[in-house]
Amino acid sequence: MVDEETIFDEELSDDLLPTDTSEGGNDELYEHFRVTVDKGQVPARIDKFLFERMQHSSRNRIQKAAEAGFIHVNGSPVKSNYKVRPDDVITLMLDRPKHDNTIEAEDIPLDIVYEDEVLMVINKPAGLVVHPGAGNFHGTLINAIAWHLKDMPEFDANDPEVGLVHRIDKDTSGLLVIAKTPDAKTSLGKQFFNKTTHRSYNALVWGNFTEEEGRIEGNIARDPKDRLRMTVFPPGSETGKPAVTHYRVIERFGYTTLIECILETGRTHQIRAHMKHIGHPLFGDERYGGREILRGQRSSTYKAFIHNCLTLCDRQALHARTLGFVHPVTGEQMDFTSDLPADLSALIEKWRGFIKGQSGVEK
Repeated sequence: MVDEETIFDEELSDDLLPTDTSEGGNDELYEHFRVTVDKGQVPARIDKFLFERMQHSSRNRIQKAAEAGFIHVNGSPVKSNYKVRPDDVITLMLDRPKHDNTIEAEDIPLDIVYEDEVLMVINKPAGLVVHPGAGNFHGTLINAIAWHLKDMPEFDANDPEVGLVHRIDKDTSGLLVIAKTPDAKTSLGKQFFNKTTHRSYNALVWGNFTEEEGRIEGNIARDPKDRLRMTVFPPGSETGKPAVTHYRVIERFGYTTLIECILETGRTHQIRAHMKHIGHPLFGDERYGGREILRGQRSSTYKAFIHNCLTLCDRQALHARTLGFVHPVTGEQMDFTSDLPADLSALIEKWRGFIKGQSGVEK
């Protein structure tokens, strides 16, 4: 599966911190997280190793868990300075049961673009979480799909061999493909892995471009200062995963630009992190600084205009507009396009109106 919004089974977040067991606490431990170390892993402290793999954790929390005896390697507790080795099995063991991650069917409306016996293409609205996890265990796209397919005996929303093939962020709108059968998921997953799918996004970003198109290459990994944000490292770096984004200008508004982005890879927050990296954060993207006024005028009128824009589209201005793949059964090329949602369309129209009434704006 290609993860555009990585979700771990469990995180060492505040609600999973070890409780005080010194006063007759629960002696039984429950597994919350498990990872097997790659065969090529070089020796590394276990607190650093886990910090790089647990989205909502901090190194301090991991160290506290180790001090409490909750970090185990091959069945035995270890301290923070333990050096992980290839094939080590690392588990996080806590003193209360793991949250029940069973996916329940929920009657949530779906915008289904296409559906047949083995797959469905969905136009996801902004604000809808794709998969349960990390505080969002209900009201997700997967809960909605489970309801929609509840009468299909072959489909089990809790079976990892079916369902999501790729993901997009909660506040990103647009197209997703869902596999109803294991064979369909295997076929589609290979297409994503081999980069034979076709996907494009529309985004409104801060700033103007000197060129009409470009290519961004840089490894993406979690920002050590903000575990909910990704950051970019040099290509070939030992940190992060390789990522490539292509972009071209669609329309210029002086202080912002509407662009098309095409992904070679599908990393977490890839477009958001890459655009931030080259100085063009997505408009409205709070996590990456896009809600600040990064270009434009100092006047109160302009500030009010930006405020109104952010009210119209209260999220990162990013939409998964097209999706193309080969049908896993028929071999037919399937191509889909999704219209811009109302909030993003209104935002673009507002910028068009602004640029028409301005002179001296960057062209």
